Amino acid sequence: MSFHLPAQLIESLRDKAGHLAYSNPLYDWSLQLSAPDRLMVKPIDPWPGDAEKAKALLHAAGVGERTGPQWFEEWWTPEDADDIWASHMHGFGWLRDLRTLGGAISREQGRLMIENWIDRYEHWNAQSWRGDLIGRRLSMWICHYDYFCTNSDIDFEDRVLSSIVKQAKHLSNILRSSKEVALFESAKGLIYAGIALEGYDKWVDQGQAALETAIKAQIHADGGHISRSPVTLLEVLEIMVDIRSALKAGNYAVSDYITDTIDSMSSALRCLRYRDRKFGLFHGAQEGNVEAIDSILAQAGTHKKTKESLPDTGFERIEMGRSLLVMDTGKAPPAPYDKTAHASPLAFEFSYGKERLLVSCGTHPTCPQWQEALRFTAAHNTACLDYRNACEIRKDGHFGRKVTNAFVTRTDNNDAVLLTASHNGYAPLNAITHTRKVYMADEGHDIRGEDDFISASRLVHPVEAALRFHIHPNVSVSLVNNGTEVLMRMPGGIGWRFKHSQGAILSLDDSLYLGQGVTPRKTKQIVLQTSISNHNGCVKWSLKREG
Repeated sequence: MSFHLPAQLIESLRDKAGHLAYSNPLYDWSLQLSAPDRLMVKPIDPWPGDAEKAKALLHAAGVGERTGPQWFEEWWTPEDADDIWASHMHGFGWLRDLRTLGGAISREQGRLMIENWIDRYEHWNAQSWRGDLIGRRLSMWICHYDYFCTNSDIDFEDRVLSSIVKQAKHLSNILRSSKEVALFESAKGLIYAGIALEGYDKWVDQGQAALETAIKAQIHADGGHISRSPVTLLEVLEIMVDIRSALKAGNYAVSDYITDTIDSMSSALRCLRYRDRKFGLFHGAQEGNVEAIDSILAQAGTHKKTKESLPDTGFERIEMGRSLLVMDTGKAPPAPYDKTAHASPLAFEFSYGKERLLVSCGTHPTCPQWQEALRFTAAHNTACLDYRNACEIRKDGHFGRKVTNAFVTRTDNNDAVLLTASHNGYAPLNAITHTRKVYMADEGHDIRGEDDFISASRLVHPVEAALRFHIHPNVSVSLVNNGTEVLMRMPGGIGWRFKHSQGAILSLDDSLYLGQGVTPRKTKQIVLQTSISNHNGCVKWSLKREG
């Protein structure tokens, strides 16, 4: 009789075994390699820091002209610290902010914080010695080495160099265990260490091999990331651009797979970007920072035409005149990449020019409760059946029941586009397949939709369906024609009229928008409710520009 342990339990046991081994003094001794007296190559960090964030950090530590640098014990583990805080501080990305602020105090404070970290975390620690954090920390220390080591004593430089070697050695040991985006971060750190330290070229080779593994596992042929999130795609593209730049700085050949992947990712990213130069709110993304997106795409240096379709990632983009519609047509991401994915099959967003009209509700950058709620199907412009999510969101954040089959066809001609897409997310519950048709014509001024719900078997009980269309908070909205139509007026003055077929009940309900920042904005949503009986149901709707 065979007995199999669950994969999660096996992974947990491996982690615990690894933690016991890494905390052993003999393991710590094995990391003591000879450190060089200088860095051979120091790749440039091209990304701007935030001087205001640097000022806030200095203020929190009580640093000023009179006090000078301060030894602040709450840097690494304040009482209310969460994983976001720990990742930020132990990843040392804030060195960028201090350098951008400039001045002797910023340099001295950064030096003191590096020294304090080495004092407190010289030996392995489960939180601060995580592979992705080591990768970020090594790249930051190496890139900004000259700035923070200027005018320092030899003992400080020796400690920094010894710590870099020690952390890189551990990173080399655990690289295979890195997963998801963390594998990109880890590979980057090891490549930086191999380039910067004389005699450690093997780390460059090891890091590039891990990078190739990560690309094959996570980047689709169309350039999208397996998580289907625009913000994750941007994060990985930044890492890829940094690695390419570092290899060039160290006079290493840049492999074709790196160059080709950067090209493909850049094109996919543009597909998920609107005319306001911000992101669509898909799968954990907020609108994003225009300057940051522009900067990463500029450093990528590619100018391929924006893709209309991402067939592997599962998105379709219809652009006609000033109208732009992007629709989610893909399957649910596989575990573990589904933990931030939204239950939003066939959801779409619509904008006109630089103004957004129909939007998803978004997400929250830090609050887990908001993040979970905004993953629900009802927070998107799609259909919700019997008040249940199209994908089951389990307590651990992963999907249970989910979309495993998605179908899409696209017909383009000179003056019209028709999308037909379907998903089976609800099939295990009621055998219903949801099919959505979206047609755009008249230079983007005429959009028509049809949502069909077809059951593979006769329904025992009617199924309640609700189609939602969330409206951007900058748009004014009102019921007209005795409450049977909706008139929306964009900030620029352009009006849009929403109509629907008989058989569905229309209402204008409250909604919210978290497309940027941490504070939800009140807005409205159009809701069409209907009951599906027998084998099928159908709801038709239209959106047309006024005037």
